Formats: sequence, structure tokens, C-alpha cells
Amino acid sequence: MTEVIVLNGGSSSGKSGIARCLQAVLPDPWLTLGTDTLVEAMPASMRASDAGIEFAPDGQVIVGPEFRTLEAAWIEGVAAMARAGARVIVDEVFLGGVDSQKRWQKALGELRVLWVGVRCDSAVAAGREVARGDRVIGMAASQADVVHRGMVYDLEVDTTHAESMECARTIAAHVS
Repeated sequence: MTEVIVLNGGSSSGKSGIARCLQAVLPDPWLTLGTDTLVEAMPASMRASDAGIEFAPDGQVIVGPEFRTLEAAWIEGVAAMARAGARVIVDEVFLGGVDSQKRWQKALGELRVLWVGVRCDSAVAAGREVARGDRVIGMAASQADVVHRGMVYDLEVDTTHAESMECARTIAAHVS
């Protein structure tokens, strides 16, 4: 039985929408937690510091050692919830590529995980980014491809032309 679904994709690729749709179509209750959850939980002072996380004007995201410490604890906490019986959808942006996936793999250990790549054409994601109005312009374009480099997925979906619900149904069909 799948215990964790990890959605990895760049900013504005459609992960959050897919996660909400998965919650609607999967028969059991699933929690959705993501990197935005972690960032929002941090003190505001960490969102503009060398030690925390910085969002550069060109859309680059720079993370420091205090962020990494909190992120490691958060990842372990998410894994602990899944071990305790909560089914979890993780909405992530693997800025560190394979190293990011390895951190999650280590924490999730023996849990049954469905690894899903959420792709979206960078121009489409950039358009969504502008429409959202809550992101630094340039994040979507800079992340669209880099987050997938070297990744190993069980499944990939592409939101360039597919709606969130269609992608969610594709993913749900792979959840056992």
C-alpha cells in the first residue's frame, strides 16, 4: 500500500493543484505538505538571510545552513507522520536535484513511496507565475528543468496541456 506520494516539480508547475485533486479522488484521507509549508512555518527573518532562504531578484533560490537544519528535521517529521499511519502527499521542489531526492529517500526508508515528476513547459509555468502574483518572477523558468536532472521517478505527468484533475487521476491509478 502506497504511504507517501512525492510530487517534484518546479515552481508553478501545478504540484499544489494536483495534490488538492489527489485528495479529492483518492479513497482515503491524505495530508498534503510541501516546501511552501516549511518556508511559511519559518520565522520571517529566515526568509531573507544567508543562513535561511533567499529569493533572488532573478528567481534563484539560495538556501543556507539554518534552512538545511530545519529542512532535515521537517523531512524526518513528515516521514514520522507517514510511519504513524498518515498517508502523505509531499509537494516538493528538488532544487538540489538528486541530493534532494536522496535526503527524502533516506528519511522515508522502508515506507512505500510513489515518486512523481511534475513537468511543465517553462514558458507555461512562467505565465502561471505571473498570474499567481505571489512568486518572484523567474523562479518558474529557472526551476522547470533543473529540478528533474538525474531524477528517478515511478511516474511523470506534464501539466503543460493536462489539467490537474487529469494528472491526479493518472497518479491515483498507480496508488495501491
